[in-house]
Amino acid sequence: MFWLGLVFVTFPLNYLVYGLNDYNDEKADAVNDRKGNYLFGAKASRAHLDGLLRKITIVILPFIAIFTYLSGFKMFLLLVFMVLVNIVYNFKPFRIKERPPFEIFIQIGYVTTAFFATELNNLEMLPWQTLVYLSLFAFQAHIAGEIMDIEPDLASKKRTTATVLGRKITKILMLFILVLESYLVWTWFKDAVLSVFLLTFSIWLFFDVFFLFKDKPYSLSQMKLFGYAINLSAILSMLWVLQSGKLLMV
Repeated sequence: MFWLGLVFVTFPLNYLVYGLNDYNDEKADAVNDRKGNYLFGAKASRAHLDGLLRKITIVILPFIAIFTYLSGFKMFLLLVFMVLVNIVYNFKPFRIKERPPFEIFIQIGYVTTAFFATELNNLEMLPWQTLVYLSLFAFQAHIAGEIMDIEPDLASKKRTTATVLGRKITKILMLFILVLESYLVWTWFKDAVLSVFLLTFSIWLFFDVFFLFKDKPYSLSQMKLFGYAINLSAILSMLWVLQSGKLLMV
């Protein structure tokens, strides 16, 4: 069950989430220099995107049927909720992705994978403190992408929290979330390693916003460097969380 769930989250669910995102961000992606690669995502033409909704449906529906059969109606409702969150985020008349600051708050949808995992594997629910931390992490990660995309988003008239507040204020918001995460990880989970990791990132962002880049945009090479560093940090932090199990200890 675990491996089947991992397969689902790794491709079909990602295909839904980022497929719908690309389908509805064609104009913004077309003028975004950091897109069009494996690191930051696709830059697809409308012709390339035609038929994508049908393909997503074909990929997702068998898994919904399988997991409903294996885990019951509660799992069915959870999977339908996952799909609906992505529809509300991407499509009119809702299109929450252009209704700041709600496009940040709806990132809590990523945390539904925790509910999916516990339901599929018949496990106890994670502590509410862990769910709060995961939500904050999702907020912070989304804000980082918005900061890098301010110029193309403005060019395509896409409203986000970063385009409304500006780069410097948005960085300060991200800094606040990072410091809060570091504090909560230490206070709730007594995880010095993860707390110091988040605090180190916070210190870097502090120097970034007040002394280094300030309100200046990053160059493409700098964004790629940050992208590799963030992915490496994510892999290392996942390995630590899996090995330590501290996010389960409250």
